[in-house]
Amino acid sequence: MSLKFRWGLLVCAVAALGGCAVGPDFKSPEAPAAARYTETPLPEQTVAIPAVTPGGAAQRFVVGEAGDLLRGEPWWSLFQNTELNRLIEQALANSPTLAEAEARLRQAQEEYAARAGTSRYPAVDLGVSAARQQVNVEAMGITAIPSPPPFTLYNASVGVSYTFDWFGANARALEGLQAATEIKLYQWEAARLTLAANITAAVVREASLREQIDVLDLVIEAQRRQLAILEARRALGGVSDTEVQNVKSVLADTQARLPPLQRLLHGTRHQLASYLGQTPGEVALPSFRLADLRLPETLPLTVPSELVRQRPDIRAAEAMLHQASAQVGVATANLYPRLTLSGNFGSAVLSGEKLFADGFNLWNLGAGVTQPLFRGGELRAYKRAAEAAFDAAAAGYRQTVLQGFQNVADALRALETDALALEARSAAAGEARATYRLMEARHRLGGVDQWAVLDAERRYLETQLAQIQSTADRYADTVALFQAMGTGAAGAAEALNRTAP
Repeated sequence: MSLKFRWGLLVCAVAALGGCAVGPDFKSPEAPAAARYTETPLPEQTVAIPAVTPGGAAQRFVVGEAGDLLRGEPWWSLFQNTELNRLIEQALANSPTLAEAEARLRQAQEEYAARAGTSRYPAVDLGVSAARQQVNVEAMGITAIPSPPPFTLYNASVGVSYTFDWFGANARALEGLQAATEIKLYQWEAARLTLAANITAAVVREASLREQIDVLDLVIEAQRRQLAILEARRALGGVSDTEVQNVKSVLADTQARLPPLQRLLHGTRHQLASYLGQTPGEVALPSFRLADLRLPETLPLTVPSELVRQRPDIRAAEAMLHQASAQVGVATANLYPRLTLSGNFGSAVLSGEKLFADGFNLWNLGAGVTQPLFRGGELRAYKRAAEAAFDAAAAGYRQTVLQGFQNVADALRALETDALALEARSAAAGEARATYRLMEARHRLGGVDQWAVLDAERRYLETQLAQIQSTADRYADTVALFQAMGTGAAGAAEALNRTAP
């Protein structure tokens, strides 16, 4: 039997054994069997407050594919504000957080590619060397012939080695690296979704704060006019110093409410600049009003069993579980033997001769099997550690799923109660407005004095402040629902996958 035939037979035998991968084969966990997100069924839509604009429309919950309702547009386009769309597009292009997440993804992809190359194909290395040598034969006790002059030895060789994956250690390692790549992909997805949600929520907050400041300025102005009337009455002896002091105290308290709102407004705009990847001093941000934003009236809800395929944090947790499963396979395969084949083929010549003139004049072939015998329990301990890490990842996955369902349930109930709160605030504002109009009419007829009119105006303005806050809550919780559902995240990942190396 020739040497080539023996080597070919060995390679075929090893290849026949190569498809066996020990350890667990990963399967995606079953989705929760919940039929709905909340303990009791949701109404088909929230209450409508037609007298309030903006943010008074009823919101309808529609179960189905978000893509069918969005028609290829991002979810934030439902707010129908071009400036908001522009800010989010600019942030998605320039955010350092997204740049870091994408770089981490590319790193994971290249690490997988590197390991795949060394696992699937033999390592082939070329070596070339030249050495100047002098041999003193007299030092060896040879005196019959003179020592040769110095000479140069040239060597060129190709080395080939390959470790066969008998029990799937390399395959499981690659499986784990592929899962690590998926983790980075879903984290990039989550970063995009969070960035868009944060910008939209910040725009809503900025609009709310700006309108609250405007109304509070009117409240302060009304209180100042009330104070002027009281001071004039005190000069005539009509009121006491105590009454004047009480109004001054209320005015000072109202004025003290203004700087915190201004600080929050400036901080929100600074945060928006940061989201855009710029410093606050170098960006010109538009100003927003709640009237500039349209409250989305149709809210797409994913079927509960499909939420685990849509939220990027749940997908990342599943990929972490997959990675932990692969590590169990790697630790199991390390208990079994490994076969490595190697070979070297080359040519060595002296000065003046041509390399490979006579073909390969140096070669060697080798095979080695390594079987762990005694490691002080190290390898089995690593296997048990990998199994414990898998159990931890499984528990983490379950907790992430529970958190996701809680986020959706919280947002849905918040939208339901936000509408009720706005309805109540709107009713209070309507009553206060009616009282104010009535006081104005009576004042024109001489029935009440200016003080009563200003007091009614102040009360009406106070109800407007509460109404603005309730309106902003509806917008903010709508954003929270889109984020909790993971709306649009999967499409972003598919787009990146198409351009990934």
